[in-house]
Amino acid sequence: MKFTVKSTVAACALMASAGMSWADCGIESGSVRILSNDFSALHAVSEWAAKCANGSVEVTSNATAEHKNIQVPALTTNPATYTVAVVASNSIIPLLTDDLIRPLDEYVAKWGGQLQENQLIRINGKIMAIAFMANAQHLFYRDDILAENGIEVPTTFDELFAAADKLRAAGLMDSPITSAYKPGWDLAAEFVNAYLGTGNEFFVPGSAELAIDNADGMKVLETMKQMTTYMGTDWATYDTNSIKPIWEAGDAALSISWGSRAGAYIGADNPSPEIAAHTSFAASPTVGSTPGGALWWDGFTIAKNISDEDAEASFRAMMNGVSAEMMAENTDMAVWLIGGYEPAKAASGVIANVNGGARPYPMEPYMGLLHTALGNNLIEYLQGSESAEQAMADISSAYTTAAKEAGYLN
Repeated sequence: MKFTVKSTVAACALMASAGMSWADCGIESGSVRILSNDFSALHAVSEWAAKCANGSVEVTSNATAEHKNIQVPALTTNPATYTVAVVASNSIIPLLTDDLIRPLDEYVAKWGGQLQENQLIRINGKIMAIAFMANAQHLFYRDDILAENGIEVPTTFDELFAAADKLRAAGLMDSPITSAYKPGWDLAAEFVNAYLGTGNEFFVPGSAELAIDNADGMKVLETMKQMTTYMGTDWATYDTNSIKPIWEAGDAALSISWGSRAGAYIGADNPSPEIAAHTSFAASPTVGSTPGGALWWDGFTIAKNISDEDAEASFRAMMNGVSAEMMAENTDMAVWLIGGYEPAKAASGVIANVNGGARPYPMEPYMGLLHTALGNNLIEYLQGSESAEQAMADISSAYTTAAKEAGYLN
């Protein structure tokens, strides 16, 4: 499988050229059924797609954190349960591998006049997804608390821990840091982010052979374990949704979270306006020389196992979902890859990652197997029941077994 993205996420994130607006859906009939992750920016996209509903066009959506587990079985049925799967850099890979999504070239030619070239995700020469936002995990910080305590914005994990020590010593907070350390996908993403920042590779070049059992890999494990000492005792329950209330309660001053959530942290409707007013964003801290936060694109795909009528209706509704008008109403919710976007404060953390040289999330087809192995085998080490060496051995064994079963390794 050959992956070719015409422009880098970095270039996309900073693009602000004008684009056409989408004024009228013009769909005569069809069923549009959207599966997506659950956060504000994607809610906005789905809500604008739903504006295309009429007496002969139905538009429904399911925004759930379980979307990655749902998408393959849901699109395997015939007809598929959903006509649209909103994906990210990595979650498109299982859909491609199982041939569950259709090329979009015909639809782009007919109804994609508003799209920029850098939104067209081409795989083996065919447009298989439409990217509409860039994303990354990065640092959230309370600018008032740091300033009052003479703390510079951390750029490395060592500086992050030093800042947390100072806040703890001042008696301000027992657990100054939050991050999504829930076992599974979230915890694995934290390892991937930090390891990307080392500049090292996950796999032997040109091979599916794992290459993380090295000094950098061990340093990342040690850094992650140190992170847990600055978080609440229930850190193993923290996912992206659960750390936001901790922030709004004023119980943390430093957090690593998703850029796509930044707008909700500082929005006018935030339940803690005094905290929102002093929430700022910076690049993710690094273990090595670049920000430890993978660059992602988010976009939509159209299911293969649906009628052409539903596919057409779905693409056209999603064009309304990712229109310039939608973006104009929701500028702060994401780093939009939509013509006319001008970065706002909520985008500053993602853009800081880009400017710092952060790397994209790996798109090798076997990266998902490593992500799963990481998510399943880090918790024992972080909770102190096994050594870092044993954790790395468990990760390597789980990945190698899965890669052999999938035919990536002999």
